[in-house]
Amino acid sequence: MNYNNAVFEKAFGTAAQLTVSDLPEVCFAGRSNVGKSSLINRILGKKALARVSSRPGKTVTVNMYRVENIRIADLPGYGYAKVSFAERERWSDLMESYFKSDRDIRMAFQLIDMRHPATDFDMDMLSFLHQMNIPMTVVLTKSDKLNKSEYAKCLENIKVQLGEFADETQIIPFSAQNGEGTEKIRELIESCTA
Repeated sequence: MNYNNAVFEKAFGTAAQLTVSDLPEVCFAGRSNVGKSSLINRILGKKALARVSSRPGKTVTVNMYRVENIRIADLPGYGYAKVSFAERERWSDLMESYFKSDRDIRMAFQLIDMRHPATDFDMDMLSFLHQMNIPMTVVLTKSDKLNKSEYAKCLENIKVQLGEFADETQIIPFSAQNGEGTEKIRELIESCTA
């Protein structure tokens, strides 16, 4: 797959704007500021295709990118408290509509900050994906922020916390800085086009 051909296609701000899906899709979900946009930029080999911000809650739309014969969806972050109730409702409706529409979602990548335990929101998202029968992979972001002993301890703690999900899904430590995990994620994306 030639990631150099990746292009931004469209952003959807409300459930009503979601168009019919005509290609297989993979999506990236996670709490606000977990590094979804940075991961997408690294995977696609582009520095600024997906907008990155240090301010949580920057991605408020479902952003679609196309690489050859597959779409990549960058989903709005969840769990950011400093937004209005109405905004949280819009995000919730948009996310639910995305997953419950008749889309060919081949894989959901659930991002969790490796430095911290999974949040209740993360666990709820994994349960939702499981109930929807959507194949999922857990990606542990910001792995470069940990030293060797912290890395091993955090990885083991997250596996314990994920419980049954750790048994049924692949867990990939990832760093947008040094590229750890990039090739594994690309391989999974490419396997979704078969």
